[in-house]
Amino acid sequence: MSDWLLALHSSTETLGIALVAAEAPMEDARVVCRSLGRALTNELVISLQQLLPTDQWADIKRLAVATGPGGFTGTRLTVVLARTLAQQLGAPLHGVSSFALMAPRLRHQLPELQRDESFSIVQTLPRRGQVAGRYRIVKTEVEELESPRLLSEQDRPAPAVAMAVDVPADVLELLRFCRQCHDRDLPGPWDPVLPIYPTSPVGPI
Repeated sequence: MSDWLLALHSSTETLGIALVAAEAPMEDARVVCRSLGRALTNELVISLQQLLPTDQWADIKRLAVATGPGGFTGTRLTVVLARTLAQQLGAPLHGVSSFALMAPRLRHQLPELQRDESFSIVQTLPRRGQVAGRYRIVKTEVEELESPRLLSEQDRPAPAVAMAVDVPADVLELLRFCRQCHDRDLPGPWDPVLPIYPTSPVGPI
């Protein structure tokens, strides 16, 4: 039996799940992405079971989950599932914002940036304004200097790039982060991992 590293991403209408054996190279990772929309509520656990049968869930040794910003229900469902698994299995859990996951590839859209210079990722929401987070790439690691938040009308972050989700790439980036944490044997308490709702009137779970 293998020990497993698991990553879950549902900040958009597409569910992304990535899985790799703890001792296997990342090239052996399995990635499943399904466009589910509102069907996520009923299909989340089924999709995970199809990738990793329930009788192997006890072998999950570490998890990572995208915490948003994203849809209220979709993001919350995967965070709740990840928290529950981590708690029941005694496995470390790491939460990463969806903006931080896309930062390494979006950084290439700003070739004028100086080494280690920070930049913002911005998402425009119809009738709600803009959400932005601020990031810096140091060597190969992402630093989230400001987590995604709703901007005021006076905020004009620069340099900035528009948010662009690529679920297959982003959930694989999340799994790589999970692997790095596993290799370093980092702690991963499940209780601080919460969804990001920068535009929601409802507080975190």
